Amino acid sequence: MTAECTLKVSSPAELIAAVPFLIGFHPSDSLAVVAVCGPRVTFAARHDLPEPDRPEDEVRAEAEHVAAVIARQGVDGATVIGYGAAIRVTPAVARTAGALRRQGLVVHDELRVTDGRFWSYRCTEPACCPPEGRPCPPAHSPVAAAATFAGQVALPDRAALVAQVASATGAERAAMTAATARAQGRLSDLMARELHEAGFARLVRHAGRTAVRAAERCYRVGRRLSDDDAAWLGVLLMYLPVRDYAWERIGVEGWRVTMWTDVLRRVDPAFLLAPACLLSFAAWRAGMGALARVAVDRALGHDPHHPMARLLEDVLGYAVDPAAVTGWPRVTA
Repeated sequence: MTAECTLKVSSPAELIAAVPFLIGFHPSDSLAVVAVCGPRVTFAARHDLPEPDRPEDEVRAEAEHVAAVIARQGVDGATVIGYGAAIRVTPAVARTAGALRRQGLVVHDELRVTDGRFWSYRCTEPACCPPEGRPCPPAHSPVAAAATFAGQVALPDRAALVAQVASATGAERAAMTAATARAQGRLSDLMARELHEAGFARLVRHAGRTAVRAAERCYRVGRRLSDDDAAWLGVLLMYLPVRDYAWERIGVEGWRVTMWTDVLRRVDPAFLLAPACLLSFAAWRAGMGALARVAVDRALGHDPHHPMARLLEDVLGYAVDPAAVTGWPRVTA
């Protein structure tokens, strides 16, 4: 996960206060690396703490990968922060800090956060870092206030982020199930109009492009698709020319993230692959790495071998900067 940030931090406590806003949620049982270029925080990465039974060669390889990704961002140094019990955090922090140094980066600090307190592995002065740790900044700290004012959000935990891309339930799901049945009937009617495969493909491509543009007009002005229109778009996105047309049109506007989040939540789970990938791409373009990750995870959970999902997983895993691939994709026929 990555994040760009203009928050100013001048102490370990302020950095700890900033991390939830950099990654999108309050971490637990996690390892975070916050990298800087000069005085500016430019990059943040988070992953789960290794399970105790994971082979040592695997966890070392993961630490080396994280360090290599961070080094490619053109940063000067980084701080490593572990969240959780010392028995798991201590070796993970040491492992990642060592990997960062082997990449030629300065490690400014190595911290552990547990139960509202933090410790530095680099400081042995009791007056500065007492054995009982120091209290983490409160939820209303100046850094948190600045981040909130800038429009950044820190959800309670990763589960809350995952819930944002989960399928709708209850009455909303029942309504969408009925709408999906109508959309499939509408597609059958389209097929009946043109039995020739090439002719049907043209009709679907035209209908799909029309549906994508209609959705864009809707969300651009803060409105929401009707159930029937959302279901129709979901069905049409199963066709690659339609999905690719939608993919190519995605920019950095925030309403595009809102649009694909809403479509993903509402489509029948059988049709989730395209909206999940499109949301992941839109979130990545908008600098919302955490949301991009949970969206692509949803796609891979449905189909671990899906080509677009695998591609996006690689883009996120290697922390590719969206600015480095301006003009991608170019897929419209």
